[in-house]
Amino acid sequence: MTFAARNDEIVLALGSHAAVRCRASLRAASHFVRLDGFADLPRRITEFHLGTIRDLITVTATDRQEASAFLDQIGRTPLQTVADAVTVPMLALVAGFVPASDDDAKPDPKAKPKPWPDFYREHFRIATGWLGWTPEAAWNATPTEINEAVAGLYEKLKAIHGAPEKDADQKPDAYSADQLRKIEEQGFDPAFDRDGLRALKANLARGA
Repeated sequence: MTFAARNDEIVLALGSHAAVRCRASLRAASHFVRLDGFADLPRRITEFHLGTIRDLITVTATDRQEASAFLDQIGRTPLQTVADAVTVPMLALVAGFVPASDDDAKPDPKAKPKPWPDFYREHFRIATGWLGWTPEAAWNATPTEINEAVAGLYEKLKAIHGAPEKDADQKPDAYSADQLRKIEEQGFDPAFDRDGLRALKANLARGA
């Protein structure tokens, strides 16, 4: 599934009475993984487990007042009506906890699956470390958004310094005179760790 096909922000609505915007943020994904994982979330949503529904709205809502008003409206609305209105969009919301795949990435067939808590912890480190986002921005981003931002960084570095995807026994790409001059002026090499960048891209391609 491509990035364009994903809906990481979902609007839940009960007719014209109330609506709430929800995001499959890194914070929300980490919350449900810490509780008991989210593999069972689709079933609980389909069966309309009210506690799960309320928790999901509370954690993923982008505005607390919207969430509070929406939850109040649920209490005044027949549950079947609520279920008919929110089940499908909530299933789409939960799907956003799993980052969209990169069609151009090359997964490492030897790589072992990563536990979801470790996967999200690593995404937070990537967002705040590699991308330089604030912790709040990292928590509010979706896993797919973080992947796409890293892919953009990778493409930028590749465009500036040449593609690093070469055999290990080959020499790194040569720098042009202009690139060497920029490095000397800046006092550091923007290409930094090419091997680390390759490992990072392979890890994101691997997913969880």
